[in-house]
Amino acid sequence: MKKNLITVIILALVLANLILTAILVFTIIPQTKKSNQLIDQVCSAINLELQSGENTPATPEVPIEDVETYAITDGFTVNLKQSDDGKQHYAVFSVSLSLNTKSDGYKTYGGSEGLAAKVTIIQSEINTIVNGYTLDEFNANGYQNVKDDILKTLQDMFGGSDFIVGVNFSSVQTE
Repeated sequence: MKKNLITVIILALVLANLILTAILVFTIIPQTKKSNQLIDQVCSAINLELQSGENTPATPEVPIEDVETYAITDGFTVNLKQSDDGKQHYAVFSVSLSLNTKSDGYKTYGGSEGLAAKVTIIQSEINTIVNGYTLDEFNANGYQNVKDDILKTLQDMFGGSDFIVGVNFSSVQTE
C-alpha cells in the first residue's frame, strides 16, 4: 500500500511540474519575443549594428574598377615604441594607398599626381603613427589597427573625404 501511495504522490508532483512548466513557457516566451523586438527597434532608431564590428570596413566598399593604387616609392624603417622587454624594435615596410577615383577628393587633390607632391607630409604622418606602437601592438591583428589609424589620419588630412579608402602594407619585417 505504501508503494502505491508513493507512486501516486510522485505522479502528482510530475503533473504539477508539467503544468507549471507549461505556464512558464506560455507566459515568458511571448514576453521574450516582445523584448527582442523592442531591442531591435531601439537599435535601429539609434543606428546600432547588432553584429560584431570587428570585420566591418571603416569606409564604404568601393568597386575595384574605381580604385587606383598609389605606391609610396620610399620604404619605411621606423623605430617602434619601446616595449616591456626593454629592447629597441624596428619595423621595415612599404606602403601603398588605395584611392577612390570616383570621389570628389580625387578630382580636388589630383589623384596619384597630387599625392606625389604631398608624399613627404604623408610619410611624416605614417612615421609618427607607426612610432607610437610597440612591437606587439604593431603585429597584432595583421597590422589592421595600424592601417586603420593611418587611414583615419590621412582621410582627416584630406578633408575627411573618401578619397583614400585603404592603406596597404607590403614586405613587412619587424625586429
